[in-house]
Amino acid sequence: MRLLFIFTLYFVFSGCNLVSAQAIDFTQLREQYLKPQEQWPKPNLDADITHAEITLLPEVTFPKNNPFSAAKMRLGEQLFNDPKLSRSGQVACASCHDRDLGWADGRKLSFGHDRLNGKRNAPSIENAAFWQSLFWDGRAQTLEQQSLMPVEDPVEMNFTIAELEARINQDQAYQKKFNQVFGQSEITATRIAQALATYQRTIVSRNSAFDYFVKAGETQDKKLKQQLQQKLSDQALWGLHLFRTKARCINCHSGALFSDNKFHNLGLTYYKRKREDLGRYNVTKNPDDIGKFKTPSLRNVMNSKPWMHNGVFPSIAGVLNIYNAGGFVFNKDPNDPLSPQTSKILQPLSLTSKEKKALEAFLHSITSAPAAGPHKTFIVQELNEV
Repeated sequence: MRLLFIFTLYFVFSGCNLVSAQAIDFTQLREQYLKPQEQWPKPNLDADITHAEITLLPEVTFPKNNPFSAAKMRLGEQLFNDPKLSRSGQVACASCHDRDLGWADGRKLSFGHDRLNGKRNAPSIENAAFWQSLFWDGRAQTLEQQSLMPVEDPVEMNFTIAELEARINQDQAYQKKFNQVFGQSEITATRIAQALATYQRTIVSRNSAFDYFVKAGETQDKKLKQQLQQKLSDQALWGLHLFRTKARCINCHSGALFSDNKFHNLGLTYYKRKREDLGRYNVTKNPDDIGKFKTPSLRNVMNSKPWMHNGVFPSIAGVLNIYNAGGFVFNKDPNDPLSPQTSKILQPLSLTSKEKKALEAFLHSITSAPAAGPHKTFIVQELNEV
């Protein structure tokens, strides 16, 4: 039994392969994927999965009760970078969401007030405008709800809403800016949240090699089509095909965000152990949600290591090896209603080394340089407002 366990660990973490890669006709594969997306090869989906093709990001929309304005965006940017939002005056939103680190912080676990470590890895805020729920456990439904939760968290910014309002209202420069944006100089938590949410919605990722390839399939200009489709290497193209077929990634990583906006258990709950995190269950109290976490977006995934909700994987090769093995499998204990159940979507994949390298190349192809700030769309609107 011990020898079997050791062999299993070796297989998972060394990525040894028993099958060699078959020869790929890249010319034919490229022709297939340059067709309209509805004509792409059929994806490998479970019967209960609704197909949402991986595609370009849509335009950002703003809620009716918090419409966009350039002044509000810039106010939100200032608040986002201001440590006054924390009790110590030393921790800002940008402390865990640094634009130079892919709008995350590059740490396994983020730290906040008094350098206290949290339990989870900081997700990037890029493309936050497109999420249907926020945080790893989905406890916020909108960016307006999400924006002030870290302020009140004792491990993160350790402040209260009343104290925050009192502090910011004492700042005459802020009073002037809030008056310009909201028509009143009184600074409330609601208005702070609206400004922060507006700014975060403008942080949209740049075009990736994959995006250019998709655009190549949509253009009729032969010269432009040739230029755009060459952005995606043969290896990344193969990775795209594997992503949608043999590797089964598209079962969860679908749509423009490369996420189904749902919650799944990968077997990283650490149930009844030191690192225990019950995930979505903490929000819903539904035993079926034990150990489930939101499917992260894979856009710009290579900018946001380490990976997983607890940052346990510093290497993307390790992540791919775990998925290749079918995840960490735990079955429900009939005598323990809170015992976790690994998602049935995860299955052993039998990917070869070359196939995993192709998948890694594809992950690089959906990664661009981190957004430098508000997307150019909003910069243009800002210029038009002047």
